[in-house]
Amino acid sequence: MTRGTLRVLLGAAPGVGKTYAMLQEGHQLASEGRDVVLALVETHDREPTAALVDGLEVVPRRAFTHRGVQLSDMDLAAVLARAPEIALVDELAHTNVGTGGNEKRWQDVHALLDAGIDVISTVNVQHIESLGDVVRDITGAAQRETIPDAVLRAADAIELVDLTPEGLRARLGEGLIYPPGRIDAALSNYFRLGNLTALREIALLWLADEVDSALEKYRAEHGISTRWETRERVMVALTGGEEGETLLRRGARIAARSSGGELSAVHVTAPDGLLAAHPKVLADQRLLVERLGGTYHQVIGEDVPSALVEFARASNATQLVIGASRRSKLATALTGPGIGAGIVRLSGDIDVHMVNHAAAATGHRLPRSRGALTRRRTLAGFVLALFGGPLLTWFLKGLQASDDSITVDVLAYQLLVVVVALVGGLFPAVFAALLSGLTLDFFFIAPLYTITIAEPTHLVVLILYILIAILVSVVVDQAARRHRAATRSAAESALLATVSGSVLRGADALEALVNQTCEAFALGGVRLVEANGEVHTAGTPGPGPAGTTMPVGGHAVLELHGRDLPAADRRALTAIVSQLEAVLDFRAVSAAASELAPLAEADRVRSALLQAVGHDLRRPLTAATTAVTSLRSTEVAYSEQDRADLLETADESLHSLSVLVTDLLDVSRLQAGMLGVNMSVVSVEDVLLPALEEAGLGPAEIEVDVPQDLDQLTADPVLMQRIVVNLLLNALRYGAGARRPILAASQFAGRTEVRVIDFGPGIPAAEKEAIFVPFQRHGDTDNLTGLGLGLALSRGFAEGMGGSLAAEDTPGGGLTMVLSLPAAPEPEDAGPTA
Repeated sequence: MTRGTLRVLLGAAPGVGKTYAMLQEGHQLASEGRDVVLALVETHDREPTAALVDGLEVVPRRAFTHRGVQLSDMDLAAVLARAPEIALVDELAHTNVGTGGNEKRWQDVHALLDAGIDVISTVNVQHIESLGDVVRDITGAAQRETIPDAVLRAADAIELVDLTPEGLRARLGEGLIYPPGRIDAALSNYFRLGNLTALREIALLWLADEVDSALEKYRAEHGISTRWETRERVMVALTGGEEGETLLRRGARIAARSSGGELSAVHVTAPDGLLAAHPKVLADQRLLVERLGGTYHQVIGEDVPSALVEFARASNATQLVIGASRRSKLATALTGPGIGAGIVRLSGDIDVHMVNHAAAATGHRLPRSRGALTRRRTLAGFVLALFGGPLLTWFLKGLQASDDSITVDVLAYQLLVVVVALVGGLFPAVFAALLSGLTLDFFFIAPLYTITIAEPTHLVVLILYILIAILVSVVVDQAARRHRAATRSAAESALLATVSGSVLRGADALEALVNQTCEAFALGGVRLVEANGEVHTAGTPGPGPAGTTMPVGGHAVLELHGRDLPAADRRALTAIVSQLEAVLDFRAVSAAASELAPLAEADRVRSALLQAVGHDLRRPLTAATTAVTSLRSTEVAYSEQDRADLLETADESLHSLSVLVTDLLDVSRLQAGMLGVNMSVVSVEDVLLPALEEAGLGPAEIEVDVPQDLDQLTADPVLMQRIVVNLLLNALRYGAGARRPILAASQFAGRTEVRVIDFGPGIPAAEKEAIFVPFQRHGDTDNLTGLGLGLALSRGFAEGMGGSLAAEDTPGGGLTMVLSLPAAPEPEDAGPTA
């Protein structure tokens, strides 16, 4: 029997239309003559979804009782008995309760697939098991019903049912997802704009990753090794030379020419470390790659062209950027065309860009002939040649017979040359070869005891000795060089790993780098002197001048005391200096930012305050002064009504001045960090009712929707009441609309939220944060509006209580202010009492 196929409709959140799309697909398939049944659907009382159920064959649910509650679920046995061609099964991640069968609905679906039934199902991204912790961090709600990633990835097709966050919130506000009683709480909690945007991004990224995995799996199954140009991927080959910056910028420009182009950089390191680049240059180029929006990779390979091309194919690169060769014409003629030609030969269908640069073809020296062996080994080689030659001659003369062949003698001296080459390298080996040739001619080749080359073959023997000595010594020299480079690279890697580990483990970056420098190079002391005079010391630097000094950018000088560092140690030291420079740069930028931010804020507040004083404070002060002056005047006889009006004007103006001064003092305390907060456990009703009374609002002016079973919260009741009063007055002043404002409260994920909802003109998204800035007001205002400190103070009070205050759009038009405060902690169990 052929196994059925599974098609999953994936959504970012409830209400995007997965079930609706599944039912539409069912109608389409049924109209084409396919045998389709509706095995299970959850309409959640949504009328448009429920309307699509009509016209489809529905398999009756199986009813059962679980813990005294009547429930129903998909009847798997009935669907298997019906044996349709296609079954529609909603909510793939659902957990079966009390059925006595499979624990999860996806297991029921697998049973249908095993029976040869095709299945179309739905799932939300928050139910994917690997994303559970991410979704919990975003929404504050943990998902109990999950589906393993492997089950979902095994589906034959996964389709994204997408809807913009704004569209989903509008659909929610229209009552198409939840009933009216749940809309406000949903908008302020799970269906926040930020939550929906993050969930949508997660769904798109997960599905894109699934597409990439499916593509790689297909290529592997079909043995496809050629690149597929699904997008422009530019790879830059870095050698560690100065030309790397030019190559990277050229590669970035190539990638930018196509939509979605990607940039990566690759450096190939030989296993023996002989081709290791300058660490500082490579570190700078790595930072440049990251600034250009690319990624950096380092691979190890014996053959550089093969390693680059293999990596390019593995990453599906479409363009490969390399630099023109830096070798001279003489080096090219002697050693071949080089790495660039090898890359072009192996690249196949990958486009190769060979970029010219300032360092191209500037090499003019061949590799140095001086070997990597120590002087001690070279001297030992000469000693072995000087003493080993005579001893070998004495031994061979003692064994020589009149009819012996010269073959044994020649091989013995050849062995001596090889041994000398292994010990001392090139020059002792050549010396031993010349000495052996002369000794053979003098003692073993007729005429004896004369240095005469009578036959050409004798000259050939001497030349062969010298060639053998040179070749063997070159091999020995390379082996010694490789061993030294490998040992050096291992030591440098261990040093840099130790330095990085000290910083990552939380140690002070500068202190860690200075201490590790002193320890790694066995110095008596290290001193880092910054330009501002600050000194960081490790060990015990001597009073005299430093043995080695190195500038650290333009910020400091690194002094090394105790011994002069050889050139071999300076490579690792340069890498440490580059890290020191980066740390100092970061500290300088951070210090400058921290110094400028308070100055800029203070200047902005001072300017706004002067403007506000010149406008808002002067008007009530002038009104009060005029009223009092008029009352004191004896030139005009005022009636009792006039005097009452003047007194009322003076009283209102002085009250306005009192409120403004109080707000100014509160702002000063907030900015100085001296706000007094008296936190206590209070109930929502104990705060909201006094706030309504203070604002003078009743049922005619505002609608109240506060559940009676809300848990207590932790807050300062006085500050919370001031916040609510300010929000209520703002809603009445600016939010005049067709409906009364609403004062609502709810609880979600350990938070208590108070929402003041108006149905007025609202505020543009770009200005939502500006209304929380001191001395900022939205729109034209009257004389009693104040300095624009209300919302700034309200947010400061909320944050002082560990909460937040945010502005959101009201569905259908208007503004919703959301005050979120922490719920009161649950009382600890006091334990048994006596």
